[in-house]
Amino acid sequence: MSRYIYPVILCGGSGTRLWPLSRAMYPKQFIRFFAHEADSLLGATLHRLVNENFARPTLLCNNNHRFLLKDELLKSEIAPREILLEPEARNTAPAIAIAALSISDEDPNAVLAVMPSDHLIKDGAAFAARVRDAAAVASQGRLALFGIEPNEPHTGYGYIRKGAQLDGPGGGFSVAAFVEKPDAATAQRYLDDGSYYWNSGIFVLHAKTFLTELERLAPEILASARTALTKSAMDLDFRRLDAEAYSRAPNISIDYAVMEKTKLAAVLPLNAGWNDVGSWSSLWEAAPHDADGNSVRGEAILVDTKNCYVHSERALISTIGLEDLVVVDTADAVLVARRDRAQDVGKLVSQLKASKRREHEQHVRNYRPWGHFETLSVGGRFQVKLLHVKPGGKLSLQMHHHRSEHWVVVKGTALVTAGEVQKLVPENESIYIFATQWHRLENPGKVPLEIIEVQLGSYLGEDDIVRSDDIYQRAPEETK
Repeated sequence: MSRYIYPVILCGGSGTRLWPLSRAMYPKQFIRFFAHEADSLLGATLHRLVNENFARPTLLCNNNHRFLLKDELLKSEIAPREILLEPEARNTAPAIAIAALSISDEDPNAVLAVMPSDHLIKDGAAFAARVRDAAAVASQGRLALFGIEPNEPHTGYGYIRKGAQLDGPGGGFSVAAFVEKPDAATAQRYLDDGSYYWNSGIFVLHAKTFLTELERLAPEILASARTALTKSAMDLDFRRLDAEAYSRAPNISIDYAVMEKTKLAAVLPLNAGWNDVGSWSSLWEAAPHDADGNSVRGEAILVDTKNCYVHSERALISTIGLEDLVVVDTADAVLVARRDRAQDVGKLVSQLKASKRREHEQHVRNYRPWGHFETLSVGGRFQVKLLHVKPGGKLSLQMHHHRSEHWVVVKGTALVTAGEVQKLVPENESIYIFATQWHRLENPGKVPLEIIEVQLGSYLGEDDIVRSDDIYQRAPEETK
């Protein structure tokens, strides 16, 4: 076995069942759900396997989230081994194939610890120890994954039926069967049986063994992954996989492509406080509760209210006589649902998409590599935004056909390019940018820069932008 175990973190989840907090452009792995936790779910995942047994992490990420991911890495002070950008989502089998190829080229005896970026694990030390156990199993020619001993007849998870106990280091069992998400009666039978685990979606794989099985069971995935990696190119700190080659990979999970077909699967029970944070009900289960079973984040006054999850981003939430509900308030959307229907929030998001509404995609606060902006007010021919530019952040050199902009510096000092002129604009001063004028805003200082931007014009859409230079090398369709 290799000296190191290689963490592989899959960062492509969308978290639709945690809408309206989780959105397509800011999904749940980047959110800090718990007031007592300093890290987002991704930040906690990054810190989980940091010791002498583990190599630097390899991350696979959606192109739209690459700068959010980079920010999390900076906050965590963890340098990645590599960040691989997926041109499109093709599920877990192609993603893991890419990681296995990349790492095995560097270390032929590598063992991978593959995990989602958005799970909660309360006992990090127990998890790291169990990964080492699983690595010992994987080094014996097995493809290991973790099973969670069920404590209720949950219908939202797939199940694994354990087989015979394995000999050798690490412990664990052979896998007798993988089972799809059951109905309530079947889930109760699995719970009573005692030989079933929840499928955690966390794998520990000997890279070469996995690739050999993948070539035998799903060779088209391996071929597409190999070509996509061979034709990849560096873009800043990211490795972009070849889009055409990656698109040929079947959209399939590692469970369907390999684990349910191989005879090498092994399951190890994991007891480390695991929760997939897959819905508001599972978040309620993981969060601290008051004496009435309520979990509250933000400002709330609850009267005769029990077993509810209440989350407020801005406004005070007041409840009277509620039980077993989820109430989530954000700047532009409110969700009220029964906790036992929390799994159905994804259906609501599908309706938002079908209606061509934007609330499923983006918050009022829009994140960019240079910082973020919030829309404060919108009228017929005007729009007001608050721009927050990080120290060293720099917007693209750009021009608008249909709108002019008036910038007022609220905090910090702005360096503004307007046509041929470059000017420092301090706090309480402003500058006017007229339509069709090339301009750029940047923060040359060491403190955040805040700007009130007043847009005026006949069309104020984010797609009214022409770039001539961008330090972040964004594509034309990526605005600002």
